[in-house]
Order: sequence, then structure tokens, then C-alpha cells
Amino acid sequence: MIKLQDILYTVPLEAVHGNTSIAIRELRYDSRLVGLDDVFVATTGTTVDGHDYIERAVNAGAIAVICEVMPDFKVNGITYVQVQNSQKALAIMAANYHGNPSKNLKLVGITGTNGKTTTATLLYDLFTQAGYSCGLLSTVVIKVAGAEYKATHTTPDSLVINDYLSLMNAQGVEFCFMEVSSHGIDQERTTALQFAGGVFTNLSHDHLDYHDTFKEYRDVKERFFDQLNSKAFAITNLDDKNGSFMLQNTKAQIRSYALKSYADYRGQILESSFNGQLLKINEQDVWTKLIGQFNAYNLTAVYAVAIELGLEPIDVLTHISKLEPVAGRFQYAQSETGVHVIVDYAHTPDALDNVLKTIQDIRTRNEQLITLVGCGGDRDTSKRPVMAQIASSGSDKTILTSDNPRTEDPDSIIRAMEEGVEAQYASRVLSITDRRQAIRTACSLANPGDILLVAGKGHETYQEINGERTDFDDFKITTCTLTELNK
Repeated sequence: MIKLQDILYTVPLEAVHGNTSIAIRELRYDSRLVGLDDVFVATTGTTVDGHDYIERAVNAGAIAVICEVMPDFKVNGITYVQVQNSQKALAIMAANYHGNPSKNLKLVGITGTNGKTTTATLLYDLFTQAGYSCGLLSTVVIKVAGAEYKATHTTPDSLVINDYLSLMNAQGVEFCFMEVSSHGIDQERTTALQFAGGVFTNLSHDHLDYHDTFKEYRDVKERFFDQLNSKAFAITNLDDKNGSFMLQNTKAQIRSYALKSYADYRGQILESSFNGQLLKINEQDVWTKLIGQFNAYNLTAVYAVAIELGLEPIDVLTHISKLEPVAGRFQYAQSETGVHVIVDYAHTPDALDNVLKTIQDIRTRNEQLITLVGCGGDRDTSKRPVMAQIASSGSDKTILTSDNPRTEDPDSIIRAMEEGVEAQYASRVLSITDRRQAIRTACSLANPGDILLVAGKGHETYQEINGERTDFDDFKITTCTLTELNK
């Protein structure tokens, strides 16, 4: 068994009460999971303070407690360690517990508002195609050398991250691609990980329910690049106004990509259709099945990472031409009647605007564009009217509906969205609370050749209402409804 003092290595300590040479079994931050000889780390979250559960953890068998504030009453035989930041301590201890598994592979982190999932997934697919054993830590799924595991957070907690990285070590994984969220950075989940490189995609309005200001959101993202070492690479999108800011303090080797600016890796859209697009990346042409300017950015970033990790340019382009679209990210199908269906995860104003602009660039204007969109409950409320404004001004018909209401009244969410609809567009906007009925209505309004965009949930196969999740797959429901209506 591993000793407590071993996993405390490099953790900034304030005080120690008891013996750190004791053998420990598991690390826990959830008191309900604590067993005999476990270490309980009392972390402070947004709604729960782990310090309130120290006594419960000790009664459950914890042999040691890590905390920011020493309890007034200490149980004999239990070791108490006071630290400056228990979330940071948990991350370092988790890495030490598993022998710092991130050092035994090349870990690349992708951060930004939009494009994280697509970029990480495409990198996993490309390197797997190239014959390497790979890992993926994403919003949609966790993959280890081809095996799939359920993902619950964009950036898992530090225990889960290191558990999977350790499994990747055991499976001989050479490269791992990981989404890095602002929550994950702020809550120290990525602390103690050794990254071979980092990518910044873009920054726009999101997560202001968690971060007090946009500046705070931006600064948290920048901290990820501050933590990269001099052997790592840091690749930024120069077309984003925050692209240079992200790397201002990094020790890593700075690289850049762009479609509009001069950069180390330059992409350009030559042709575009619903079947794919022809790109030029660093003066070489490549046809891809992925559609839209945002995917041109994603693929240019993928190309940049692959080159920085040592792959040959011609091989990278060959693999890019074989990549399939990521589920729920501009996922396209054509119905039997010729209706163009697009399902996309766009749940921020910027993402929705990008998807609509992509459609506008491809469409002929001889068809109608019908957009169905909602906003999630218990999340940033300020983007609701903005999302509706973007959808209604950029579409011929718009249906406002439920996304994942969670614990909020779905009608009140829709009313907040309606406030963003300008008077000139009000006559072409419908509000239908039930998402399934809203999709059915949208399908019934679509004529052959029309474009139907179902936005907000993308890859999700559930809908969450009042804490309960029920099966709900936008892509499957939309395509099946169109088939049914055509009978």
C-alpha cells in the first residue's frame, strides 16, 4: 500500500497533526464513498463544503483528512493535514497516487468556448487512423485505446482524470487528447498534469452563471497556458481577439493558426457544400466531409497539433480527408423528400451564429431555413434573449422550445428568450414548450429542399426535466419524424 507522505509530495502544507507515514487505501472527496483507511479530502465546491462532512468521513473509516481549516475536535489516531487549497492538493495527490501517469504519454489539452469537443475528437480519430494507441477525455465520451466509457463532465475531476490516464498507461496509450473547461481549470482539476501541448480555439459569451464576468472567464482560460512548461507547445487562434492574450505569459513554444491572419498554420476555404468543403492548409489542398468555417478552424488546429507532435504533412492531410463529422456537431442528413437536416450542439450565441452563417453561405435562397432552438435551465440566463435574437434574425422561421430545463420552469426560459426577438421578426417565431412537439411542427413546416436546423443539444441522447433524464435524441427524432410524415 502507498503511504500518505508519498502522495503529499509537492503539496503546499500549512500544518500536520498526526503521522504521515501511514499506509492509505483510496483517495476520496465524497464522504459517502469513504471506506476503511481512505484519505478524505475536504474540498469546497460551489454549493457544498466538504469540511462539513469530515466527521462523517472519519466515522466511515477515513484514516486521514486533508482540509483547509483544521477541525476543532480531532479524533485520536487520525492524521489531519491542513493545506492552502484542498482542490489543488487533491489534484497533486491524485497524480502522485497513480505515479503521475500524464508523464508517460503525450497529453494535449484543448480549451476555448467552442470547438473543444470536435478538435479533441478529430485528433483522437486522426492519430488512431495513423496507427497510434490513443486516449480521449471529452464531453461526449472517454476513450482508452478503442474502449469507450461514459463521460459526465467536460473536464472530469482530478481523481477520474488520473484514473483514466493510469489505465491509458497500462494499455500502452501514446497520445491523449483532452477537453479543458474553464470550470476544470478554476477548480484545479488539471493541476499536476504534464501537458505536451495546449490549443486555444476561441472565446465568446458562456458560463457567466459560474464566472462573475467575461474577464474572469478569459483569465481562467489563460491560466491553463501559464501552467505549460518550456518543452510543451501552445497553439493559439490568431483570428480570435483573445488569441494573443492567452499566450502572453506562457513558457511553452508559441505557435499560431488562422484563416484570416498571418500564422504558422494557415487555413482557407476554397469550396463549400452540404457534402463537405475543399480547404487549403499551408498551401496544400484537402477535401473534408466536415462543413463550415468553424470546422475549417478546427481542422487547421488539428493539422497544427499533428505537425507539432511529429507527423508528416502529407500523411496528416490524407488522414484529414478521411475524418468523419463528430456526432451532434453540424451533423447532416437529407430526408427522402429532400429536406436538409442539421443537428448541432450550438448552445452559445457565438456557436449558433457560426452555424447559421455556415448555412447562409451554402444555401441557394430558393428554400426556407427553419431553426429550432432552446436554452438550458439553471445556466447563464443572460444569453437567452441573445440566442433568440440570432435565431429569429437569421432564419425564415424560428421555433423556440425547451432544451434541458433542469429544475427551471421551461415556459419562463422561453419567455426570457422571446424578449430578444425583434418586432420585425415576431410573426415568423413560434414558441412550443414540448421539444418533441416542436420538432414535429418544424418537420411539418419543411418542404422539399428546405433546411431544418435543430440546435442546442447536439450529441445528447437525453432531456433533463426536474432532475430526471429521459431518452431524447434530436437527430433520431427529427429524421424519424420526417420519414413518418412522408408516409
